[in-house]
Amino acid sequence: MLQILTHDILPVFSMLALGFLLGRFGKVSREEAGAVNRVAFLILQPALIFPLISALDWSAFRFEALAAYAGAQVILFALAFATCRLLFRRELLEAWLLAMAVIFVNTLLYIWPISFLIYGEAAALPVTAIVAWDSAISFAFFIVSTDLMANRGAGPGPALKRIASNPVLIAIALGMAVNLLGLTLPEPLLTAMGFAGAGAAPLTLFALGVILSSHALTPSPVIATIAALKLLAFPALVAGAVWMVAPPTDWQTLFTLTAAGPSGAMAFALALLYRVRTDAIAPVIIWTSLLSLLSLAWLA
Repeated sequence: MLQILTHDILPVFSMLALGFLLGRFGKVSREEAGAVNRVAFLILQPALIFPLISALDWSAFRFEALAAYAGAQVILFALAFATCRLLFRRELLEAWLLAMAVIFVNTLLYIWPISFLIYGEAAALPVTAIVAWDSAISFAFFIVSTDLMANRGAGPGPALKRIASNPVLIAIALGMAVNLLGLTLPEPLLTAMGFAGAGAAPLTLFALGVILSSHALTPSPVIATIAALKLLAFPALVAGAVWMVAPPTDWQTLFTLTAAGPSGAMAFALALLYRVRTDAIAPVIIWTSLLSLLSLAWLA
């Protein structure tokens, strides 16, 4: 457990921690971090996602396990959203994104590289399946739904234009098209994307750390509740749901490991984009990132 923590988990977490420390000491400004994050989002993340989606071997996936994971996401999302709206009286968009933070794990930029370090590419197939699901379906759903909710009076035309011009959604759509058509990508293109995509995770995590450093860490009832749902309820529900359809394989183990990861940064990014208050969302990401270190090491 200690070796996994020090050799596989902390090196990935270190970029988030470095950004947080440099931001707290004023060495990197929020504006600089925002520029880094924008470059990572517009260029590096699409370069990482496109070859991933286009090269997926769907026949190797256990779709019953993936369906159980998705079902757990739906149940916990509904519970978290109702809790934020009815118990904590949060605004619609903030409650939506807080509930997203419960079930949308930082798989692509955090759990995926950690799982490859620990288990290798073949053993990390279940994590790759969740990365594909979260990238192609969950992420796209939250981008589209949040945009529509934030611009309810603008009509469908502008919303469709914004959605169609989103670089991550474009990368997902093109990757799916290439995969389904069975096309072979030129090797130089794959090399270029591999080179660019390798920087997506460290730069995004670093920029996130800088941006989060300006937020207070004091836990409130809503922060504690959302963090507990994320770190305790979601992994437990995923473990039980996947066990019912795929006991007790690597899929159950790695799906549970993934579910125990920290809240994905995209809930915070969407909150910034649509000017939703972040005094609860930001600390949830920070606390789940810190508290998940030991639970990830133990589960791995």
